[in-house]
Amino acid sequence: MMKVKKIVTYFFLVILVSFNFNCKKFEIENNPMSSNLVDGKINLYDTLKISFDNNIKEIISKIKSGKISFEINNGSVSKQLFSLDEPNEDIYISFLSDNLLLGKKELIINEDGFKRSFKFTLLNDIPPKVYDFEILNEFKRGKNLYTQGLEFYNDTLFESLGKYNNSKLLKVDFRDGTIFKEYKLPNQYFAEGITILDDKIYQLTWQEKIGFVYNIDNFEKINTFDYNNSKEGWGLCNDGVNLYKSDGTEKIWILDKITQNELNHIEVYTNKNKIVGLNELEWVNGKIYANRYQFEGIAIINPKNGAIEGVINLKTLKNKVTQHKDLDVINGIAFNKKRNSIFVTGKMWDKIFEIRIKK
Repeated sequence: MMKVKKIVTYFFLVILVSFNFNCKKFEIENNPMSSNLVDGKINLYDTLKISFDNNIKEIISKIKSGKISFEINNGSVSKQLFSLDEPNEDIYISFLSDNLLLGKKELIINEDGFKRSFKFTLLNDIPPKVYDFEILNEFKRGKNLYTQGLEFYNDTLFESLGKYNNSKLLKVDFRDGTIFKEYKLPNQYFAEGITILDDKIYQLTWQEKIGFVYNIDNFEKINTFDYNNSKEGWGLCNDGVNLYKSDGTEKIWILDKITQNELNHIEVYTNKNKIVGLNELEWVNGKIYANRYQFEGIAIINPKNGAIEGVINLKTLKNKVTQHKDLDVINGIAFNKKRNSIFVTGKMWDKIFEIRIKK
């Protein structure tokens, strides 16, 4: 695969277009078009080649005059700037972006108001790195905690517990499991992920399509918010400015911290496929760490483009907790800034593990 050059600080996807184009208006409507996509997919920094059947000179002239324009639209980035070069008889159109989002895209070719388009999926260019870990500490806790969200705030652990009729918000001492404060949600709600920002706790529900905002000191409910386009509520984290919400698909939604409206989303991909079932989320040093439902590990996601850059293999942890009939999957990630370590647990696990990644 051919790698493309970097322009200033921008990354770009090079679209190599070989045209043979008749200059009739709306000619792109009937002009056969082919590409080098494999199963509709291409990797970041590879060259996407699109071919038309007619003469190239007219199309070059039209592009330069602005009569033919190009857009990439994936629901998040409506338009990318492009540059034009003419080596030999080919046209290179470089779509420039400092953070080109991965996922489903549509290339739109616009001639005098008529649009021709095709869809493709942009994958990451390299496979994720696989990391091992070391256990720093193990802390005992109750085995009946159906963990859905986990987060530290000032070295104190907050936890969201799921299931209908038994969903709760907890403030606990991670060292011995002592519960400092507890709030039980109404029975019709199945609690999911939490995050803490500006002295407020944000908590999701699963399929009820509503979230709650609490005062961190007394758990008094301040506000509620509805979901917009996201399907469900799974995991939640924040970068200090916005909230990030998973919904069980490959999408992570970016929410305004004031209104909780969904502003945008990223789509999570490796170099081969989309990754669905993203569950509990945690913001760790500029990356999103995510549990994936029914998988025993943590995905490390670049929030700028959705690429999975690494995977922490946690397969051995489940064997270190008490085995019982209600034992469920790993779920729960909390970054402790003071200790510079990650705390992980699972649904109905009687231990929480303090770990550090081996790099």
